[in-house]
Amino acid sequence: MFIQIQTTPNPQTLKFIPGVQVLAHGTISIMEGDKIEHISIARDLFKVSGVSGVFMTEDFITITKAPDAPEWHDMKPALLSVMLDHFASGKPIAVVARNELGTPASIEDEIVRQICSIIEEQIAPAVRSDGGDIVFHEFVDGVVYLKLMGSCSGCPSASVTLKNGVENMLRHYVPEVKRVEEA
Repeated sequence: MFIQIQTTPNPQTLKFIPGVQVLAHGTISIMEGDKIEHISIARDLFKVSGVSGVFMTEDFITITKAPDAPEWHDMKPALLSVMLDHFASGKPIAVVARNELGTPASIEDEIVRQICSIIEEQIAPAVRSDGGDIVFHEFVDGVVYLKLMGSCSGCPSASVTLKNGVENMLRHYVPEVKRVEEA
């Protein structure tokens, strides 16, 4: 098995692409201190010194390291070992995969449907290619609240991405959108 490693716009994260399915569907985002007893690979990844976050999707894992963590070249062998051992074992990643924020409660609302469609079809693929994800949280009084995960969470360019990219696109296609904020 070969696990491809890609840098992301966030220097504190790396994207690992194992070439096999990671999750059947949805995403899992875990930060240091979260309960992870049902996610065996996350338990093992957090044993690697310096790991502060793990984000998993259907086809990749993004690892975030703490600011005071060892350099990536020192961490990569241990991280790859954990992933290779896990995938070779054939054990599932998690008992139940979950989407971070689930389906919006007001999905019947046409504006929310438009927003979610634009995010899923036009914005999320680009964000996922950088090792993260973007999920709709809510739409209130013209403000779209979004959750950034994986390499996008804490990324130095995340606010620029939200304001200059996501907000401009949503305002262009959905006139009811006044601004975009991180949830």
